[in-house]
Amino acid sequence: MHVHHDGGAHSHAQLASGFLSMALGATMVLVAAEFLGGYFGHSLALVSDAIHNLSDVPGILIAWVAAHWAERPADAERTFGYRRAGILAAFTNSILLLLVAMALFWEAFDRFRRPVAVHEQWMIALAIFALLINGGITVGLVRGRRDLNFRALLVHNAGDALSNVGILAGALVIHWSGAVWLDPGLGLVIAAFVLWSSIGILRESTHILLEGLPREMRLPEVARAILEIPGVQEVHDIHIWTLGAGDHALSCHVRIPDMHMEESEKILAEVCARLERAFGIHHTTVQFERAGLPETGYYMPEPFRSGKS
Repeated sequence: MHVHHDGGAHSHAQLASGFLSMALGATMVLVAAEFLGGYFGHSLALVSDAIHNLSDVPGILIAWVAAHWAERPADAERTFGYRRAGILAAFTNSILLLLVAMALFWEAFDRFRRPVAVHEQWMIALAIFALLINGGITVGLVRGRRDLNFRALLVHNAGDALSNVGILAGALVIHWSGAVWLDPGLGLVIAAFVLWSSIGILRESTHILLEGLPREMRLPEVARAILEIPGVQEVHDIHIWTLGAGDHALSCHVRIPDMHMEESEKILAEVCARLERAFGIHHTTVQFERAGLPETGYYMPEPFRSGKS
């Protein structure tokens, strides 16, 4: 069953794609500015925050792919389109970020042993610049917070803005007290955020690439929703996986009594409608089996049964 989006949804996808393109461009400018500021200002905190902001790129890219390519038709070679492109990019980027986080930890510990004078003016200026960019992106994402992709980006960018406040406060303390150890200290904290974010991205992208059950779903709940439909006696061989960000698919075998095709088509329509309404599953493949035939389930030791006669 294919779901066709209306013009309003297409317009929303275009607006989302445009905003995410601007957010991606602004984030990359910020990353470059913080790298340069960290290099010339000898600030590990700025370099770490640049890496932290770079960790936003996979999330923005996934959301951009979902918004930009939502209407692109599949072709004969890519029957599901390009929905996994963002997930693959996130997987690759998360591995690189893990390595970078390790390098940041090493550099921070080295700075504790051999302190380096920091130009706190660079830290103050770039922390304010970063706060403006991350704060602006956060405010822009509030309008789309009902979308799962936008909501995840909203939380991440709000955290980025808080780290910018921390760098600004640390730079002011260094300016007034000369406590240069605060710079590698902030670098350690931000490196920990990079590590935590990259592990989460790696775990989630690996789960999706291995076609695991979407995190927000429970298989018994999905089966129960199908079994509640009149005429359904049993459901087995349920497979649910993620095609792309927030886009899920399901295939299953459903056992029904002997009936006319028109009646079975009504059951099929109700199954598809309920799965879309309750779980956001838009791609559904259902194979009906007539009661009395031998079970073909190979994946579940016990199929889900309705208990109805």
